[in-house]
Parts: sequence; C-alpha cells; structure tokens
Amino acid sequence: MTTTAPEAGPVALVERIRTAPKIDDGERAARVLAELGQRVASDRGLDRLGELLERDSVRALVAGIAGASPFLADLMLREAVFLQCVLEADPETLFERLSAQAFEAVAAASGQPDAMRLLRQYKTRIALLIALADIGGAWPVMTVTRHLSLAADTAVAAAVRFLFRQAHGRGEWQVPEPSGYIVLAMGKHGAFELNYSSDIDLIVLYDPARTAVQGGDIQTSLVRITRALVKLLQERTEHGYVFRTDLRLRPDPGSTPLAISTDAALNYYETVGQNWERAALIKARPIAGDLEAGAEFLKALAPFIWRKYLDFAAIADIHAMKRQIHAFRGFGEIRVAGHNIKLGRGGIREIEFFVQTQQLIAGGRQLALRVRDTLSGLGALQALGWITQAARDELAHAYGELRTIEHRLQMVADEQTQTLPQDEAKLRGIACFLGYQDVALFAADLVRILETVQRHYARLFEHSPELTARGANMVFAGEEDDPDTVAALSEMGYKEPQRVIGLVRGWHHGRYPAVRTPRARELLTEMQPVLIEALSKTVDPDLAMLGFDKFLSELPSGVQLFSLLKQNPSLLDLIAAIMGTAPRLAGILSRRRRVFDAVLAPGFFGSLATRESLAALIGAEIGGAHDFQEKLDRARVVVNEQAFLIGVRVLTGTVGAGEAGGAYALLAEETIKAMHAEVTAEIERSHGRVPGGASAIVAMGKLGGREMTAASDLDLIVIYDFDERATLSSGVKPLAPTQYFTRLTQRLISALTAQTSEGKLYDVDMRLRPSGQKGPVATQLSSFVAYQNGEAWTWEHMALTRARAISGPAHLCAAVERTIREVLAGPREQARIAADVRDMRARIEKEKGTHDIWDLKQVRGGLVDLEFIAQHLQLVHAHRHPEVLSQSTLSALRNLSRAGLIDDAAAETLVPAAQLLSDLTQVLRLCVEGTFEPQTATHGLKALLARSAGLPDFNRLEAELKATQAAVLAEFDRLVR
Repeated sequence: MTTTAPEAGPVALVERIRTAPKIDDGERAARVLAELGQRVASDRGLDRLGELLERDSVRALVAGIAGASPFLADLMLREAVFLQCVLEADPETLFERLSAQAFEAVAAASGQPDAMRLLRQYKTRIALLIALADIGGAWPVMTVTRHLSLAADTAVAAAVRFLFRQAHGRGEWQVPEPSGYIVLAMGKHGAFELNYSSDIDLIVLYDPARTAVQGGDIQTSLVRITRALVKLLQERTEHGYVFRTDLRLRPDPGSTPLAISTDAALNYYETVGQNWERAALIKARPIAGDLEAGAEFLKALAPFIWRKYLDFAAIADIHAMKRQIHAFRGFGEIRVAGHNIKLGRGGIREIEFFVQTQQLIAGGRQLALRVRDTLSGLGALQALGWITQAARDELAHAYGELRTIEHRLQMVADEQTQTLPQDEAKLRGIACFLGYQDVALFAADLVRILETVQRHYARLFEHSPELTARGANMVFAGEEDDPDTVAALSEMGYKEPQRVIGLVRGWHHGRYPAVRTPRARELLTEMQPVLIEALSKTVDPDLAMLGFDKFLSELPSGVQLFSLLKQNPSLLDLIAAIMGTAPRLAGILSRRRRVFDAVLAPGFFGSLATRESLAALIGAEIGGAHDFQEKLDRARVVVNEQAFLIGVRVLTGTVGAGEAGGAYALLAEETIKAMHAEVTAEIERSHGRVPGGASAIVAMGKLGGREMTAASDLDLIVIYDFDERATLSSGVKPLAPTQYFTRLTQRLISALTAQTSEGKLYDVDMRLRPSGQKGPVATQLSSFVAYQNGEAWTWEHMALTRARAISGPAHLCAAVERTIREVLAGPREQARIAADVRDMRARIEKEKGTHDIWDLKQVRGGLVDLEFIAQHLQLVHAHRHPEVLSQSTLSALRNLSRAGLIDDAAAETLVPAAQLLSDLTQVLRLCVEGTFEPQTATHGLKALLARSAGLPDFNRLEAELKATQAAVLAEFDRLVR
C-alpha cells in the first residue's frame, strides 16, 4: 500500500507506471489480454496499443486490473481506443483537455438526451484515466481524490450551464447564465477528497436579488431546474450514470424544497443549525452556478461555522455522532474481514472527526484552521501546537493508506462500499489488487493502521462518557432512515422505529422552542442515547417517546431540562416511566410545566399533603382569581398537579396503593368543598339566599370509601334543606327553593366537569341519588329520609354503606350522617338481603361477566364480589353491631372480623384479597388506558404490578391473583346466604 509522487512536467502515463496489482483472477486477466490482442489485430488504429501491451509494466498493469476488477476489465475492452490514448498521454494534460471539451459540449448540447450521453461518456473516460493513473502509481492518492472532485465539478457545472441555457431558450430565464443560482459541494467533494465511486453531496441555494427569472415563481422554477440537474447526473441510461447525487445536507431536508433561498438558509443556520452541520460546512465549496454569490454566502455563514470562543461543548456533540456511528453492527471492534474502513474503529471517519472537532473548537480564533481538506487540517493542527509532529505524520499516512484501500474496494464493481469482504477468496482479491502476496500481510498492515488511528482518536476523547449501558448508539442525521438504527430501535422495543427517528430528527432541526439554541441541541445530543434507552425500558416505548415529544414541544427552553437530566439520571428514569407507564401523568406533565418543578422540590418524596395543606393550597390558588371562570381554571391547575404528584409517588413506590386511594379522595373532597363554596357564592350573588336554606354534598362509591384511583369519577348526592315557610330566595332574581338548589347542583356539576383551557376536574355520576336518573338532581333532606326508610331498594342501601357527607354546614352534614347510620342500622331479614345481593350479582354477571382475571372489578372473585360481601354483612349485622359500619371495603372487612362476624379463615382470605385487588387497581388505573393485556404488556409494567403486590415476579402474581379470586368466590358463596 505504498504511493509514489508524480514526476515533474508532462510525462506519458506509460512512462510513469510504478506499481501493478498482483493477479487474482488469472482466467479473466488472460481473457481481457486476449480480447485486447484481437482488437489490435483487427484495427490498425490500435497498433500503438499493441506495442504498449508488449511492455512488461503495461501488461502487468492491465492484467492485474483485469484480474481484480470486472468493472475496469469491461471498461478497458469497451474503451480500447481511449485506453491507448490514456497510456500515451500525460494524465494531467489529458484530464484537463477532457474536462474542457466535456464542459463545452454539454453546455451546448441540443437536448437532454444528448447532454446525458455526453456527461456519461465523460465520466466513463475519466474513470478509466483516473483508475490507471491511480493503480499504476502515477498519481498519489490525494491527487486521485482531487481529480475525482474536479471531474464532479465539471459535470455539475456543465449540467447547470446546459439547464439554464435551456431555461433561457424557453423564456423562463432572462439570460443563459445561472445568475443567483448556487451549487455548493459538501463533504469529500467540497474538500477535493472524493472517492472513486462516491456519490456527491450538494446544497442548492439561490439569492433572490441576483436571479433573472422571467416571470413565474423563483423557487418553483429553480426547484424544477434542480430536479432536472439530479436527473442529468444520476439517472441510469444505457450509457451508465454520472454521479449519484444527494441533496439531503441542505437545511432541514424533510421540510424544505430542493432549492432554498440564501436568506432562509442563513436564518436556519443562525437559529437552529447543529454542530454536525457546522462540521459539514467546513468543507463547503461553490462549484457551479453563480460562484461569486456562493462565495458571498459562505462568507456570511462564517460566524456560524467558526465560533469566536472555544466551544468544548462541540466535542461532546461531534463525538456523540461518532460513537453513534459505531453502533452499526460490526463497527465496534478492529478486524479485517467485514471491517468498514470508513465508519469502523480506526477508520477514515475517525481521522476526519479528529480534525473537524478541533477545527470547530479553535477555528473561530485561529484562521489557519479554516481549511477544507483533512491533510491540510492535520498540518494546521500540528503547526499551531494542537497535535504533535508524530501524530500528524501517523494520521496522514493512515489516511492515505485507508483512502487507497477504499478506492480499490470501489473499483472492483463501481460500488459505493467501504466494507472489506467477509469471504476469504474476495478478501484475497482485494489484497492482490493492493499489491500484496497474501491476505496475512495485508491484514497485519491494516490492523496496525487502524490501531494507530484509534489510539490517537481515543486520546482526544478519552474523557467522553459512554452513551448507553448497552451501547445502542444511533444515527439520526440525514433524510432517509438508517437501517441499522431502525433495527437497533426495534431491538430496544420500539414498534415504530421510523417514527422515533423522525421525532428525534425534528428535535435536532429545532422544530420546538426547547431545542432552538445551540446549547440545548448540544446537551440533547449528549443525552439523547440514554434518553432513548430509558424510554425503551418503559411499559410502552412508542407511547413514552410520543409523550416526551409532546412534553418537549410545550417547553419554552430545553437547556435547563437537559442539564437536569444529565445531572440527575434518576430523574430521567422517572420521566421515562411517566411517559411510558402512566398516560394520565404524561398528559399532565406535558401540559403543566410547573409540576416538573414540584417533582424537583426537596420535599417531594416526603409525606403526602394533609387536609389542611390541601385546603390552603386550593384556597390560595382560587383566591387570587378575578372571576369565576378564572377560579375554575386555577382549580384545575392545582388539582391536576396534585393528582400528578400522587400518581408519581405510586409509580415510584414511595406511597402504597392504599395510601394513594385516600390521597386521591382527600384531594377530591377539598376540591368539592372549594367548588361548592364558590358555586354557592355565585348563586347567592344572582338569586340571594333561601331562608334557612343549605346544601350538603354526600360522597358515594370510591370517593365515599376513600378508595379512589387516578381514573375514578365522583359518585355524588346533593341534599338540601330550608325553612318550610320559605317560598322564594331573597335575591334580585328570586327562585323557588327546589329550583334554587337544582340550579346550584347543576352549577356544581358543571364546575367540576366542564372542559376549560386547563382541562377538567372530574367526571361526576349522580345515578346513586334517590330514584336514580329519574329523580331530581338534588334531594330535600325530608325526602331523602323518607325514601331511604320506605322506598329504597337493597342495592341502594348497599351503596349507602359507602356514603358520607363531605361538604356543607355542620348541622346539615350531621343530619345526613345521622340518617345514613339510622338507615343502615335498621333491622333486616338476612335471607332476603342475601337473596337480593345474589340476584343483583347474577344480573351484573349476565351483563358484564368475564373470565379475564385482570378485569379486577367484574371477574368472579373480584372487587364486586368483595364489596358485595362487605356490604351484605354490614346490612345484616349493623343493627346489633353498628361498629362494623365503614365506608371502606377493607376497613369494613376488618371490623367484621374484629366483631367475630366472619371467622378467621374468611378474614385471612378477604382482607388480603381486598388489599391486593385495591393495590393492583390503583396501578392499572394509573398506567393503562382500557383493558390490561398481559401478553402485550412490557416487562416494566409487569414488574411494577408485581412490586405493588409485594411479589417477586409477574408469574407469581398471576398465580396469586387466580388463587385469590377463587378463594373470594368461595367465600361469597359461603357468606352471602
């Protein structure tokens, strides 16, 4: 793998041949030589080729090339006349002549087919000329890359000139020149480092002030021309192709046209440009169109590329991209067979990043670092003392050797590849093409080069942290999805990896305010892999990613968030858990930034809020409002935040599910009290007061039993009383007492359920009121007493076991509570109550029956059976044992056990069952929308459920759940009779 400098002055290539490949495929080599001999014999114009092939150096070169490269073998046979010309000519002179002729011919072509044919003929001949000069040792490798780049310049410039001459002829353009139209070469093309079968990366811009469009829309016209340019260059015809052309390095390629204005581009780079784009623009070079306008654009862009101050944050950003590239399969270690010499360890990209990173750091102050090509960059770094002479020499040598190998790999079949073959025979062919006798010698040299590069690169980034525990670092740049990143995301559990890539790509393009500053995007780059990994460990990775994206979209700034996540890994896990495990919490976190501050507060993981603190908090929030609507909004803010904090505690295991039920209920009670007071005040402002009038709110169901979950609605009854002599309220708009309290109740329901800009508080269910849905929404106390004592069904008395007054004047609440206890403590016939309960359970089973053990409420042996057992036993025994009454199912069962009304065996079954089902319900309502399906649930949710039940794993939990439900059902059949 040695290279030789060219001799001075014009010298024919045949005189400059210094090297030749070892013959790999002798049969193909012999066939090509024989066919060339036949051509010479039949064509007097090839006499000179026949003479040249008699030379040992020429014959060895042609045979070695033919034996290694089917592509070049075919090219030599098809272009035998040109092969003779190449061997006889000075390669530099011939290259310049071919380029000049091609430019003039293409620019003057009669039409698109003619232009395409001429461009492809030029590329074919240039490919053969460069290959012979390269393989024969006439040109060192960087001379080869320069001429490949110049050929691309010529092809693009000629195509652009042709297209604008055509546009002028159609009347679309005022002049035949591409004024204001800019084509920038990027990457290796821009740095004169193009490889043999490379595609070319271009950015197309236009300066509206310079364009000469003849009517119509400038952008539409130039996008059409740009699309035609790509077709001219990359469409395959019977003559082949010129260059595969990639326009995806332009600003935000997913949402911008193929040609964008210079103003739009400058605005993009100045506001949301990323470090990888700064690195890419180091190599940018105007090559076609309006070169003066292109130079002015790059000059205006210089402050973005070359920051004034040392920017060590760029190190992490650029290095993160390199480490992400190493996530490609097989790129993580140094080897020979199958190694990617560009992207793999110790490869070409590592040398380029070594240079570009340091250019970005110091190029703002040291102008000498503002060079495009890699070798000049190494020289500038050494001259300025950034690296040693030895480092420069070793990396420069390695770069040249790796680029030579890259060219040979691509010359075999004219393919854009940098991966060495896995197959032993094909690997031997590459070794021969490079002049080696065997694979072992080639492998030894290559490993030594790769290890040298890796050593220097590792020193530069030796303090950079690992991105993820599993090393699943990925690439999100570019417009097309990288297949290896798609595969990695799929392996991590994402069902829609392409969607994930699109979201992350959008972050990096600054589509949200939180990621529009360079610092935010640098921190994001550093945090991104561990963030993606953390989200992948949640119940639903895709949901978690969408939740985080929504959260990010609503943040005004991302720097604080990403800094906090970097400093607090546990916070990252918490946010990931919220996004992927608890949709309700994720929605609150996305909408309400200040709950995030509450999570960060030092006392967050302490005790739950007390009644007094909640009352004060809600009161203070509502008290600052200017009108009733604002009070509703403020109530929703504080209540949703507090519900969020309870949920987070459940999720993190800092409070048990039982405690959470009480906390949710306490929050609802204090909210209802506050809304009750506000609605009462609103009614009084309009309608005055009813003499002796008052209303009380009675909690039923889960709220009454202090067993609420994150998804519970409110079962309420409104009971009122007034002076029987009163006929109207006292306000300017008087109402009859019944109408007054009906309107108050309707206003209260609306205050709790209405959807405002801050969401809603709760859903409210009034079906447990006397007479159910057919009865009035509010009930007078006397009617309530009469109904419960004379008309209520058994199921209504069962519901009453969970009733308690939670808001209203003390005297009215006491009267309601007294009525409830008197009704529940009345004597009852056990057999009749048991029959009613069993009949009611049978009807529910017929309507909602299920065998799904995870339908914790309706499955036999589930919550309904437990509640019915407790309610049945309270109704039949409260007359003699009023101490058994309790709104909580769990407390009632414990009371029944203490009173000796259920035996020890029943208590040992029912009390733990109530606790287990309550705990599991709490978690599922927090984490799952809809039905829980174990077969699709992730490990994270299963582990959370097992943890909440105090069991080691999900399998044990399922077994325990089945056994518990069977035991509860048996107790139901035994006790409810």
